[in-house]
Amino acid sequence: MRNYENLVIVKPTFTAEEIQASIKAVEEIITSNGGEIAATNAMGMKKLAYPIEKNERGYYYVIYYTVVPSAISEIERRFRINEDLLRFVTIKYDTNREITAWNQLVQKAQKASEPAKEEAPVKEEEAPATEAAAE
Repeated sequence: MRNYENLVIVKPTFTAEEIQASIKAVEEIITSNGGEIAATNAMGMKKLAYPIEKNERGYYYVIYYTVVPSAISEIERRFRINEDLLRFVTIKYDTNREITAWNQLVQKAQKASEPAKEEAPVKEEEAPATEAAAE
């Protein structure tokens, strides 16, 4: 098993639900080919360096995973077929130095996603209290 990183850019014309469905499809492609997703990083909507298919923006999403090298060709083939993706890039982490960097990126992505999950319930609890105070 080798360490890989995929950056995918999803079309910006989709609704939030459609973007999440596209991302789930990308993750399914990886897991169906024997990959184990270590972490993900939703970078959000960003301006592209140049227009792609007349789109000025795109939804960036990074996936860190491990998979056998023979599965990469099938994963990339299915990414090419997927019309929801504007672009994708696969990065292989091979040397010890690169693997150490990959582990640090995974830890950073996991830390970034944990506080967002913890803060969400707090905000929901605060919202009814302010509504009750307003009434």
